Amino acid sequence: MGQGSALVCSRSVFDFVLLIENEKKLELEMTKEGFWNDRNKALEIISKLKKIQNWTDPLGKLSLKIEDLDAALELLEMEDDIGIRTDAQIRVGEVTHSLDQLEFRQMLSGEHDGSDCILTVRSGAGGVDSHDWTEMLMKMYTYWAEKQGFEVTVLDTSPGDTVGMREAVLSIKGPYAFGYLFAEKGIHRLVRRSPFDPSNRRHTSFASVFPLPDIDDSIVVDINPEDVRTDVFRASGAGGQHINKTSSAVRLTHLPTGIAVTCQNERSQHRNRELAWKVLRARMYELEEEKRRKEREKLENTKSDVSWGHQIRSYVLHPYQMVKDHRTGNEISDVDGFLGGNIQEFIEEYLRKSK
Repeated sequence: MGQGSALVCSRSVFDFVLLIENEKKLELEMTKEGFWNDRNKALEIISKLKKIQNWTDPLGKLSLKIEDLDAALELLEMEDDIGIRTDAQIRVGEVTHSLDQLEFRQMLSGEHDGSDCILTVRSGAGGVDSHDWTEMLMKMYTYWAEKQGFEVTVLDTSPGDTVGMREAVLSIKGPYAFGYLFAEKGIHRLVRRSPFDPSNRRHTSFASVFPLPDIDDSIVVDINPEDVRTDVFRASGAGGQHINKTSSAVRLTHLPTGIAVTCQNERSQHRNRELAWKVLRARMYELEEEKRRKEREKLENTKSDVSWGHQIRSYVLHPYQMVKDHRTGNEISDVDGFLGGNIQEFIEEYLRKSK
């Protein structure tokens, strides 16, 4: 194991007990009577507990794997059997992989790297192909999240003219979801023979991917309710007759900045309103972060042009098959597997080089 893995071992040895003690203290606080009397304090404790459990859970699993490895090695010392030796080798690989993952997590030390993520995929240049491409990317990130064991909820979709989507907004909940998906921020380019072109010519289309941290309620985002216009209307697209016949869709518009958020995928207007406020808070928080970094443009204006020359990654289906990350030079020919959610290697490669 490398120096980084040794560092993780050091953390597991010296910090694991302290993390467990802090976890138990916070859990005890949550059982006390009147815990919710001070809501802000309660949410702060829950947030702290979640961050600690992002470490204690994988460290606990690693500890069990090490115990299993020790047992396998003891058996191997008593009897040099091929089956026992193979089992020990497998367990060494599992422990090494877990250590590598913990080493990687140590690099995700940004303020919100451990947060859940609100991910927006938006079509760019390319017409109907870009709408189809947006839906393909939405599915790719859904598959990836499911492989990670994350929870995925579609917050909102805006259908394309004939197929696909103009925009999709996903909630992805899981340890370090935002930290991982930050690597996907940018323009994604697709090259293929268009299934929508009668002449079957090659087309290039674009879509943007924009992750935001899902800000929990313990972080105060100052939004004056009087500055927010609320519109309710009948939902469009998928959802069934109930959604289409009732005014369940909600649009929130922050008048001073022009930031607008729409949620219509839930049957309940109350639930759509709740989710819309969650997305609005996240976008307003990001806007304030931009201001603190002294960027003068508003959040929506900081995005690159969603067209040629700005892409971070190209997906080529014709005349050959390849996915290439232009930031790292990483390439892969298994495009189907990549679009099926096998993107973690590219994510980690970029984050390792950028941290």
